[in-house]
Amino acid sequence: MRKEHNVKGGSGANIWAGEWGNPDGPAILLIHGFMQSHMSWQAQYESELADEFRLVAIDNRGHGRSDKPSDPAAYQDGVNWADDVAAVIKQLELDKPVLAGWSYGGLIMLDYCQRHGCGDIAGINFVAAAVRKISDDKFGPPTIPEARQNLLSEDLPARISGTRAFLRACTAKPVDQDTFETWLAFNMEVPAHARLAMFNRELDFDGVMAELSVPSLLTYCSDDALVVPAMGDYAKAHITDAEMSIYEGIGHAPFFEDSARFNSELAAFVRRCG
Repeated sequence: MRKEHNVKGGSGANIWAGEWGNPDGPAILLIHGFMQSHMSWQAQYESELADEFRLVAIDNRGHGRSDKPSDPAAYQDGVNWADDVAAVIKQLELDKPVLAGWSYGGLIMLDYCQRHGCGDIAGINFVAAAVRKISDDKFGPPTIPEARQNLLSEDLPARISGTRAFLRACTAKPVDQDTFETWLAFNMEVPAHARLAMFNRELDFDGVMAELSVPSLLTYCSDDALVVPAMGDYAKAHITDAEMSIYEGIGHAPFFEDSARFNSELAAFVRRCG
């Protein structure tokens, strides 16, 4: 890591940000998904991307080393998510970064664009990203009440069980034991109250997508068990300047499962965004 920062985000929450790579290169702001952390992006900031680009990865509120407010409104009010991203861009003096948001990170990027516009960013990469609630029947996995209940449970053993099941669904093929244990460790840092509040948000970003004024790269995967490819089709239908890239045989984590292709496509996209 080249630098780390503590940023005062929405409603005064402290947001942790790490920085890697070329300090003079075009900036990429990496925004992780539900229950994850900046460590999800290790295959990016420890790759050749760091030779060319300034890479910044944050821990979202409620996650990792960032604050975990107890008030559900801290997670349900989109202004907070938007202000977190805006504060990172401002404090770190990121010059028109490309936003790359995985899974729930898609919603956070749309929160940002809804409230701050696109004037301070160069482009958006939706990475197996939600653009509406995945509990909608055609956009998410079949609902298994017990699995969801465990994932959001106040009971620690149940929450561990639900988190294990969730992580197994994140990739098309099982990951090695060390990786799985690392993922489980940082997923379990997200408390039950934050999980529940994030999951129960009311969302409508159709108008925001229609008004995006920067290029978008839509990265979706054929074997995604959490955010199905139909979510990408929905985004493509609503975003004017969007390029679709489908990963065949890949699950919910293309930046990990096929990091070479992902890094190459992200680099090319950032270059096109200027």
